Amino acid sequence: MPVHYEKRNHVGWLTLSRPEARNAWGEDFNEEITRRCDEMASDPEIRLAVLTGDEAGGAFSAGANLKNPQTHTQASMAEFIEGLAQRHRSAGQVLTEFPKPVIAAVNGYAVGIGCIVTYCCDLIIASDRAEWRLPQVALGILPNHGGIVRLARWVGKGQAMKVAMGYPMKAEEAFRFGLAQWLVPHAELIAQTTAIAERLAELPPLASRLAKESLNRGLDMPNAADAAFIDLYRFMALSLTEDAKESHAAWRERRRPQIRGA
Repeated sequence: MPVHYEKRNHVGWLTLSRPEARNAWGEDFNEEITRRCDEMASDPEIRLAVLTGDEAGGAFSAGANLKNPQTHTQASMAEFIEGLAQRHRSAGQVLTEFPKPVIAAVNGYAVGIGCIVTYCCDLIIASDRAEWRLPQVALGILPNHGGIVRLARWVGKGQAMKVAMGYPMKAEEAFRFGLAQWLVPHAELIAQTTAIAERLAELPPLASRLAKESLNRGLDMPNAADAAFIDLYRFMALSLTEDAKESHAAWRERRRPQIRGA
């Protein structure tokens, strides 16, 4: 399959795999990520997901396959309109709306759509070989799927515009500007990602889900007061869960909580 899927304990791992073309993007990536995310969303054993690139490809993803003459073309407006629903449910949007946290482990070049999809994740762990590029403007188009706006939410308007104009963002810059939350030596990327993912998987999963929802929905609200008000309902709902009761009891008794996802 073009996207390898593996369940490791409570973590679902998605690996972009087209190594002969530096993990270049294809519609099959969209289809498989969508299918696997739907599967993981309904799997109570999965508490978060990791997205990375096949190491054999030497990149996270080289983006669209520009060797294909049909890439970035549109035959007619009718064809475009008919495909709008499918385009809205792109891999990036699916990852954004995925109810559980998603970590991007960026192991090399992330170009074009391969770059944008990382902005749709919740946390980013960067190899020191990672590099983000948006070459679309130089090709006479622009980053699709809200790529520039998504990046601006991570690093601010100025840095987002700089990358949109074709300047690369290397791993050190990504870490400094807040795009990557961890910067690790390349050889340690998977081990560090595994450790971080397993630590997050130990958290009460309902609380993790609503924390992601609170952040994503809150960023779309006009003011913090409205976001805070809605959070009262999330807080109340979580306070009634068995995991909340168990976590509070474990803290008082100085023991490890037995998290059940309930």
